[in-house]
Amino acid sequence: MPAKSAAQQKAAGAALSAKRGDTRKSELKGASKGMYDSMSEKELEKMASTSRKDKPEHKSKKD
Repeated sequence: MPAKSAAQQKAAGAALSAKRGDTRKSELKGASKGMYDSMSEKELEKMASTSRKDKPEHKSKKD
């Protein structure tokens, strides 16, 4: 599933980095911590690879 906002894409990238062992899990905060626990590496790759072009910084609550 592609990211719906730039913030979601960045969080997925941080979680993916920790999943691969490039950063420590203890360094994760907020959404990236939850993504690390609940998503597979393949799911994180797909979300993190989403282009940020034309994406809002944060997804609106009504979407």
